[in-house]
Amino acid sequence: MSRTTLQIRPFTPFPIKISRHAYRTNTKLSFKALPKPLQIKSKSHETHHDFTPQTKTQEDGIPIEDVKIIAKFKSRYNYIRVLEISRKADHPFAGSRLLLLDAPGNIHSISFLFQSLTNTYFDVFAALPPIIPPGPIAILGFGAGSAARLLLELYPGVVVHGWELDPSVIDVGREFFGLKKLEKQYPDRLFIYVGNALSAEVKDGFSGILVDLFCKGSLIPELQDPNTWEKLRKSLRKGGRIMVNVGGNCVEAEDKRRDGKVVMEDTLKAMHRVFGDRLSVLNLGNRKDDSSLALTGRLPDLDAWKKVLPRSLSCYVDMWRPLDP
Repeated sequence: MSRTTLQIRPFTPFPIKISRHAYRTNTKLSFKALPKPLQIKSKSHETHHDFTPQTKTQEDGIPIEDVKIIAKFKSRYNYIRVLEISRKADHPFAGSRLLLLDAPGNIHSISFLFQSLTNTYFDVFAALPPIIPPGPIAILGFGAGSAARLLLELYPGVVVHGWELDPSVIDVGREFFGLKKLEKQYPDRLFIYVGNALSAEVKDGFSGILVDLFCKGSLIPELQDPNTWEKLRKSLRKGGRIMVNVGGNCVEAEDKRRDGKVVMEDTLKAMHRVFGDRLSVLNLGNRKDDSSLALTGRLPDLDAWKKVLPRSLSCYVDMWRPLDP
């Protein structure tokens, strides 16, 4: 494995409560009281932990009595639903709120009342800051702020610029996911923009970019175009990196022709044309193609990277592999 030596900035501890558990399975919430179970599949299915046969996983259904729908409406861009999972539920998502934005029910944001880490791909996003130069981080596809919250709470020096196309999603984030409080808490470190994320820019460029752009249950078509990645590459400052949720089999699109695995592969091919062998992939879920994330730039020293991360994030580092084109 080819690696270059680079400076990895230390992790600065911050007084927050972090869950020490991680679940590596698909997310399916089956409402067992319905004639046909409603399956809510996450855009990415995450993390690793060894289960005993008695352990509930994210694949297990949640009885309808443990689920409360606290918001449901259609905006210009999305079919928005906010679910609240009872703290008494025997499920990894107990005590959480989930944001769904499409008909199939893919999860776009998650928050817990008493923990910051989510046990989802957002936690992988949170491992980026130590391996990028100082400077602002962009979140393209802000959602209700799950990734932003982790970055702001774990790294006191990080400044986040988030782009979200749908203003209704930002409103929901402020009302149900604590985004309003987050904005008040970090007025000089969190900046939110409503508009086209692919037009994101700041003076002197971003040190890192997190890409989480889905529409109607599928990665947006622009991400299968190498020109998009060339534009994003140019918006980075020297040494900057891009981390991308590229989906996979787990993602269910409204248009059945947008197969999750095929779209993922086409996206990685487009990225490879721009970044060449400086592209790595992390596979999550039970099967290789369930869900994946991509990272640009040569892999850093993995041991050094792990040392500057909290234990609940360091478990992801060894999961990165160079892309096999």
